[in-house]
Amino acid sequence: MSRYARQMMLPEVGAAGQARLSTARVLVVGAGGLAAPVLPLLAGAGIGHITLIDGDVVSLSNLHRQTLFQETDCGRPKAEVAAQRCSALNSEIEIVAVAHALTPANAPLVLADVDLVLDCADSYAVSYLLSDLCHAQKTPLISASVLGSGGYVGGFCGGAPSLRAVFPDAPDNGASCETAGVYGPVVGMIGALQAQMALNILLEHVPSPLGQMVQLDCRSYRSTTFRFDHAPEPEVSFPFVAIEELQADDHIIELRADAPLLHPQAKRSDPEMLLQTLPNPQKRLVLCCATGLRAWRTAERIHPIWPGEIVLVAASAS
Repeated sequence: MSRYARQMMLPEVGAAGQARLSTARVLVVGAGGLAAPVLPLLAGAGIGHITLIDGDVVSLSNLHRQTLFQETDCGRPKAEVAAQRCSALNSEIEIVAVAHALTPANAPLVLADVDLVLDCADSYAVSYLLSDLCHAQKTPLISASVLGSGGYVGGFCGGAPSLRAVFPDAPDNGASCETAGVYGPVVGMIGALQAQMALNILLEHVPSPLGQMVQLDCRSYRSTTFRFDHAPEPEVSFPFVAIEELQADDHIIELRADAPLLHPQAKRSDPEMLLQTLPNPQKRLVLCCATGLRAWRTAERIHPIWPGEIVLVAASAS
């Protein structure tokens, strides 16, 4: 146990805590900037089984924050490279790399039999998908988001309120690190907080990180921490579904004017036209777009006059 000696000196860890970490099963979704500190820190701490899922490849423009990778890794699957790096750090643990994207179709299987999920994806559609599943099966979720010079990390589900309870409405914009930019050190700080929250949950620290959020602004060097233990779940939500889950009698609306139809039964429309010519409200309404943001905003506008179920399809997460 000399590998973990400095960690086991902590009274809240000890031999019993280290044994708990060695049997933990953790899922990390995304192998990019947030995962760059998360993965080696969890591997170094002795988490017994880590599953890593990411369908992207290493690219030069991401190396400033995705510090697990090297220039020679460009073009290789992120999940496989990250798993190799962490296996080299700690050969005593098991790391499984899944080199394809998490989608509504494969997520239930990927999330089965895990003790904790870390959301390191740069996609709010994936974040809400994870929150919905984790909330339903009472699995703790550590979700984080970083943009520009700030971000947040919080502990959701697992008995605490979900991500939807804290952020019930559609995001103000669809900005991402790719479209709006981000500082590498900020990503590293938020990712390190994610890893520490994960250890605190697995070691059953009191108070629990579940129901707690930390917001960080690295322009002013200020942080804000607050608890949301009693935040109510929204009465209405619009879940993300997979294309494979669409049914023959669904009303499938493609909101993009310049993209191929996601489904043979889909009809192309825009929010204004849809509001004027609503189909049969007895059927399920499926709204499709690239990221899910346009579909979500359209659902919020239509819901007051649509008595039936509304679900969303994000092409980037399907």
